[in-house]
Amino acid sequence: MATARIPEGPLILHLITDRRRLAGEGADWDGARRCLLDQVSHAIEAGIDVLQIRERDLEAADLARLVSEIVNLARGTRCRVVVNDRLDVALACAAAGVHLRADSISPSAARAIVPRGFLIGRSVHAPEEAGAVAADVDYLIAGTVWPTESKAAGRDGTAPIGPEGLAAIARAAGVPVLAVGGVTLDRVSRAAASGAAGVAAIGLFMGPPPEPGWAGCRAIALEDTVRRVRARFDTPEQAS
Repeated sequence: MATARIPEGPLILHLITDRRRLAGEGADWDGARRCLLDQVSHAIEAGIDVLQIRERDLEAADLARLVSEIVNLARGTRCRVVVNDRLDVALACAAAGVHLRADSISPSAARAIVPRGFLIGRSVHAPEEAGAVAADVDYLIAGTVWPTESKAAGRDGTAPIGPEGLAAIARAAGVPVLAVGGVTLDRVSRAAASGAAGVAAIGLFMGPPPEPGWAGCRAIALEDTVRRVRARFDTPEQAS
């Protein structure tokens, strides 16, 4: 069984990056990069546990430069930096780990080539998936739990798994499971009641959606958000 090396605590907070949503579709690379680095700095200051760099459209060289900058910012803090799916970039840039998509290489294959202490996470959508990969991962991200800002359905147009699906995955896993998809402050306690060890999110960790024609950066100070999320997680409601 892989040993979880995410900082210990009652809740794992996992920020997933999306520079286009953060800085706006019209932002150029330099502007979006600066905006993203601002968000990363706020996340580190607020005590976010894991930063997942999920910028899938970037070429390897640009992604590597970005990851290296973020790894340097997080060095010496509790925050762990993982790279979405690009195991090669994660290793080359001395990131703490990789987060594998469901259609990526198997966690067991990744585990065979990474150094000791390297984090491996994976996205799952059903209890059977969770049980099949749990022995080779440090954590799982389960979803889509609720409808999101960008899509009302889950993977391949299927309905969100809901708190019941999240609970089933948590029971099957044997490793920390994080809820993803439509996570809002009001839903954090339901994730906790369903057995999640934490939440992973994009929109939860940025400013409100912009008005039409907006140009700017949605990176905001996150101390208050983190405090409120942790408080909600510590007092879980009945799953529904």
